[in-house]
Amino acid sequence: MASSMYEMGDYQTAQTLETFGFLPQMSQDEIHEQIAYVLAQGWTPAIEHEHPSRAMSDYWTMWKLPFFGETNLGNVLNELEACHRTYPDHHVRLIGYDNYTQSQGLAFVVFEGRG
Repeated sequence: MASSMYEMGDYQTAQTLETFGFLPQMSQDEIHEQIAYVLAQGWTPAIEHEHPSRAMSDYWTMWKLPFFGETNLGNVLNELEACHRTYPDHHVRLIGYDNYTQSQGLAFVVFEGRG
């Protein structure tokens, strides 16, 4: 029997920060595609960050205000990178807020901090 990355039962204690946490790390192109999807849905992008030691807390710190009406992928990427440069040891995630359902349509960690 082939050995897997996780032994039986490890999934119960493994901490993941978002839906994509169980998948291999995304490439830059895949991250761009996810941001483009948020914008194509008309969702409002927002950026949050938190130190890894507090990443499992309910609330992360928001980077600026949500980007209401943003349609430019480059602007979102620039803000993600600015947040990461300012807080290099923090996790940085992108959220897409769906105005219609008043909920998060998508959330994923773009940069993982080392802390």
